[in-house]
Amino acid sequence: MSTKQTLKRVVIDPVTRVEGHGKVSLLLDDKNVVRQARMHIVEFRGFERFILGRPYWEVPVTVQRLCGICPVSHHLAAAKAMDLIVGADTLPPTAEKMRRLMHYGQMLQSHALHFFHLVSPDLLFGFDADPAIRNVIGVARKFPDLAVQGVMLRKYGQEIIKATAGKKIHGTGAIPGGINKNLSVAERDAFLKDVDRMMDWSRGALKVAKDYTVEHLETLAPFGSFDSNHLSLIREDGAMDLYHGNLRAINAGGDTIFDQVDYQDYTDYIAEEVRPWSYMKFPFIKSLGPENGWYRVGPLARVNTCDFIDTPEAEAARQEFMALTGNKPNNITMAYHWARMIELLHSMEKIVALLNDPDLQGTDLVAKGDRREEAVGLIEAPRGTLFHHYKVNADDQVVMCNLIVSTTNNNEPMNRAVAGVARDYLSGNEVTEPLLNHIEVAIRAYDPCLSCATHAMGRMPLVVELFGADGALLDRRVKE
Repeated sequence: MSTKQTLKRVVIDPVTRVEGHGKVSLLLDDKNVVRQARMHIVEFRGFERFILGRPYWEVPVTVQRLCGICPVSHHLAAAKAMDLIVGADTLPPTAEKMRRLMHYGQMLQSHALHFFHLVSPDLLFGFDADPAIRNVIGVARKFPDLAVQGVMLRKYGQEIIKATAGKKIHGTGAIPGGINKNLSVAERDAFLKDVDRMMDWSRGALKVAKDYTVEHLETLAPFGSFDSNHLSLIREDGAMDLYHGNLRAINAGGDTIFDQVDYQDYTDYIAEEVRPWSYMKFPFIKSLGPENGWYRVGPLARVNTCDFIDTPEAEAARQEFMALTGNKPNNITMAYHWARMIELLHSMEKIVALLNDPDLQGTDLVAKGDRREEAVGLIEAPRGTLFHHYKVNADDQVVMCNLIVSTTNNNEPMNRAVAGVARDYLSGNEVTEPLLNHIEVAIRAYDPCLSCATHAMGRMPLVVELFGADGALLDRRVKE
């Protein structure tokens, strides 16, 4: 009998406590040794095709329907591309700062949602805990104060989004060339009265993530970890900038691969490949090729690539984080949570500074200039670097759209984390739910948004099945 015939298949379907739909498939031999582990993205969303033919001014509102968790990221990335389409190379200060406030509100609410609601059950109860308590309800029962803080931090971020974008989800605030409203004095004062409490809760969340990582370092350091390249936007002076900047990529040792690259030229540096078992593409750095050019994005990558953070408390936290690895890049997968909470605190510090900026009450909201036909918008979404690339014809219709979403950038790393944890924890053991949860824990470290990440290159197989009233399959047609 061939080796292939003796392999058995174990499937985690669906992967839980992530946004979107995905599954993991494992192939084990007769000794339960893992021979293959893959993360499959089975959800399809074809926004690169849906948007074609639409007028460019609809794009910032339309594309955010990709996701209900991080719509602001798509809204702003698309708006930044459309700014260039209408020739607005520089926005009025009020428009720039309102968008930044919107973005930091998004970072705050998304990071709070992920850490408190999706990840904390694993950290507080343990990876092997009974799934009946290893969930957000279990957290609320045993750690009610922490649960309330998570809810209220997220609510504060959502209210910031509502005030800047018009709605908490799928807003309309950013328009080509600027913004459609400023922040009133009454809105500003309502937010300012709660900033001290939000700052305290942000500090507390950071402490939980840091203490957990340090206290469990011996176990966490090898857990789904590996050396990798890292990529993010970076400010011209090397500071972390979640809204704007140029591209920097470093290798696992901290050496520069490229730096201060204008993201309008990203296609000279980044390419994508497809694989038959996932609707999600696999990006890589061209100069290194697909085998070695894959990279990580998101909080871990951003803390690794930046030279400093321009808010004092987050910078102090960054220095402590980097000291763990001797100021070399931190390649510990589970350190994503610590890095994410550094960004949560940074976002709150930025919100406080912006709320005290009188430019938010300005009335100069929109700019324009010479029309262009092609542009790229980039932003650091909560989950990592987000690419929006468009071409627009003379009739103002979108004729090309390419999206490289944060989770797409992390596709190869997530698959490597799945394979590593599967080999380390499942090989030779009886496969149990707690052991399978270890794989999900590794995936959740990346905070994947599977809904955002999926779109097809080329053809998508279409399966149509016709069932009778009794449930019997009457006919089936497949179009490749």
